[in-house]
Amino acid sequence: MTAFLQAASYALFVYYSTTNLIYLALLFESMLATLSHHRLMGTLWHERLRLSPSTPPISILVPARNEEKNIVSSVTSLLRLDYPEIEVIVVNDGSTDNTLAELRKHFDLLETDMLRVSEIATRPVRGIYMSLAEPRLLVLDKESSGRKADALNAALNAASSPFVCAIDADAVLERDALLRIMAPALADDGGIVASGGIVRAANGSVIENGEIKNVRLPRRPLEALQVLEYLRSFLIGRQGWARLKMLLIISGAFGVFRRDLCRQIGGFRTSAIGEDMDLIVRLHRHLRNKKQNYRIAFVPDPVCWTEVPSTLKSLGRQRARWQNGLADVLWQNRDMLLNPRYGRIGLLAIPYQWVFELLAPVAEVAGWMLLLLAGLMGLLSKSFLVMFFVMGYLLSVMISIGSVLMEEMAYHRYNDWRDLFRLVGLCFIEYFPYRPLNTIWRVQGLWQFLRGRNSWQLIDRAGFEPAPRRAP
Repeated sequence: MTAFLQAASYALFVYYSTTNLIYLALLFESMLATLSHHRLMGTLWHERLRLSPSTPPISILVPARNEEKNIVSSVTSLLRLDYPEIEVIVVNDGSTDNTLAELRKHFDLLETDMLRVSEIATRPVRGIYMSLAEPRLLVLDKESSGRKADALNAALNAASSPFVCAIDADAVLERDALLRIMAPALADDGGIVASGGIVRAANGSVIENGEIKNVRLPRRPLEALQVLEYLRSFLIGRQGWARLKMLLIISGAFGVFRRDLCRQIGGFRTSAIGEDMDLIVRLHRHLRNKKQNYRIAFVPDPVCWTEVPSTLKSLGRQRARWQNGLADVLWQNRDMLLNPRYGRIGLLAIPYQWVFELLAPVAEVAGWMLLLLAGLMGLLSKSFLVMFFVMGYLLSVMISIGSVLMEEMAYHRYNDWRDLFRLVGLCFIEYFPYRPLNTIWRVQGLWQFLRGRNSWQLIDRAGFEPAPRRAP
């Protein structure tokens, strides 16, 4: 027993150290990616992209379930995007609130007899609406299957553009976000099959008529901590993995995909609740089986603003769902694990997700119990315990500060110096108690996966603002 506890304690020390060292490596890669991105954007003129006939049209897919508080602001912002040719397809997925009524009132919707061909099977579409005020808007009213993926597939069936952009109904894009997220595809020789943008917390910022007017850090600590978490996840994690050509997830809140490839693989898997990661992993599988050259890109500055949970209950439900979705995707694609047929995806990216993401909360909880037991039994020296916690704390703080500094130097969205100082201060308190809470929620998500609970659980929304009174 004594030998086991000592060995387990040292193994956990190596595990935590390896996790942080991987993130330090991703921080370095993301810095290089930021420099490369700024060089690319310096050679691409947005005005030329906006006017160029070679800029491909985009269909924006908006699944909406009980989004009456934000749906009008969100659709308004999408219709005002600075992009040559778009169509906005909103899917009212069995809402029980006034989502459809709000859309009908503000955009003068008229039900049509439009013929709809369903290449991908979905729950029945009850009605198709076109807007008298805005011809680029199409609204589908369908029965809900309890899955976001089913709503996305309904919109994908109706899409007519070569690229589709999946976006959450509670999100607001910056005016030039589509031009920026399409920059890699326009600068590439056709190998880009998907491109993701950064998602940021809109809580605390001023949003008027579907546009963000003043970016501010949320006043509530719970919401502000999520700002820091999003910066680290996107600017370091996803940007670093994308540079290494091993990106496995593009956020469902904001991502662009080739429509033909999405249809070839059968669209979004309806049994998945992590439909964003599931789609990307299946694209990797499909294209590597065909031995095609391709790239999945991440662009760090086309910003999508979204409302993050403001209560512990909502946040816990969201994080449990994310972990549940991760477990589902990895299990569905377990044959890719350590499979040389899938190259660096099967040999590096997926093993990382299994070891350092899926099993991380289990390892942390086990680590707490083992270290506590070993300490009570006097099997570990005080110097080892102090080194264990201090090293983990300092590495975590260093990585978080790195993401804040990258945001400030490269993108500078927070103009108030007080917001910057608060962000840096949050780096020192995030390790405790926010991280242990996240660990507990992720364990709950794993338990939900094992029990087969994977329905589309809604998050409580406060809404950005009162809805505008007139259509755009």
